Amino acid sequence: MKRYGLIGFPLSHSFSEKYFTDKFLDEDIEDCKYELFPLENIEDVRLLFEVEKNIKGLNVTIPYKESIIEYLDGLDPVAQKIGAVNCIVVDDIQRIGYNTDFAGFRDALKPLLKPQHTQALVLGTGGASKAVIYTLRELGIAYTWVSRNPDHKRIGYADLTPAIIESHKLIINCTPLGMYPHVEDCPDIPYTALSSAHLLFDLIYNPTETLFMQKGKAQGASVSNGYEMLRLQAEYAWEIWNKAETEEESDD
Repeated sequence: MKRYGLIGFPLSHSFSEKYFTDKFLDEDIEDCKYELFPLENIEDVRLLFEVEKNIKGLNVTIPYKESIIEYLDGLDPVAQKIGAVNCIVVDDIQRIGYNTDFAGFRDALKPLLKPQHTQALVLGTGGASKAVIYTLRELGIAYTWVSRNPDHKRIGYADLTPAIIESHKLIINCTPLGMYPHVEDCPDIPYTALSSAHLLFDLIYNPTETLFMQKGKAQGASVSNGYEMLRLQAEYAWEIWNKAETEEESDD
């Protein structure tokens, strides 16, 4: 039995287990199983690698997309450039990190873009935001990074004036604010400055419509949640795992 799984903490919000379990059933893939591995500390991944056998691939979610890197033997060039990992290929010799968030986000975002979406606000500074920024660079979209801890690279939420909101027609929430069960939360931005020309993209997929999205819709903005991105990044991860499995078999 080939085993795949998800590491992170907490995992009560997990999309991956149901998605891959349903995928295996729908596609009659009988020799694969997907499991959750909640790790309260990233250091526990060492024990996971040692104890859990037949694991061929892992997904990585918050808060470990960056801290997992030091426990890996190598990185795919894209993951290296992004500085975050959400997919791992595991074999008897090494663990290699990949990033499929950027491709999932890219493919989910591109159909929604309009000519006015030339400047973006990226809310949050975790591993997901790094994949988003990599994608924006690839698409030629200028961006401003927003953080609770501003520095020379990032502005603070207190700096978000109505004028900044008006000039940035694409706003991407990469924070966990509003994720189930804390559905009453949302990023602190001047929502009244939004208009019908804005697109609000929330990486959160549970709930389906976050308060961030609701506030955007109230101002006439277009909105999207993170479900399509999650679905696409999962499929890219599956492709990577299968390619690695095929290459391993051909080497035997």
